[in-house]
Amino acid sequence: MQLYIQNVNITLMGVHVKDFPVGIKEAFDHLQSTFGNYRTYYGISWIDEDDHVQYYAMTPEMFNGEALEYHYKTLAIEKGEYFTETIYDFLSKTGTIREVFHYLMPDRKPLKNYPCIEWYKSNREMICMVKV
Repeated sequence: MQLYIQNVNITLMGVHVKDFPVGIKEAFDHLQSTFGNYRTYYGISWIDEDDHVQYYAMTPEMFNGEALEYHYKTLAIEKGEYFTETIYDFLSKTGTIREVFHYLMPDRKPLKNYPCIEWYKSNREMICMVKV
């Protein structure tokens, strides 16, 4: 586990994966077909009050209001300190992602204000992040 300092707020835009976990790939494919591979992508998830996972496939807004043009939902990654763990070749290790998040937040479940953040830095490197 490493500590990462996020120095600025990041406004994200994207789509809700209503049939989690089945629709994750399709949601990211949709974003990549719209914006290409030059953007950074994030998966944001938390447990709602009914104990259901809420998952969003997202990318940063490049200008204020961009999400409105695409009719996308917005969420934010707040500046601050995050516990992180990097997973290399994550596509072959998708079964381990849940355990990594449990390791990063052993005493609580992810909530909307403290979600699990998957930061896809490349096609082979993903960073799991949980706000301290």
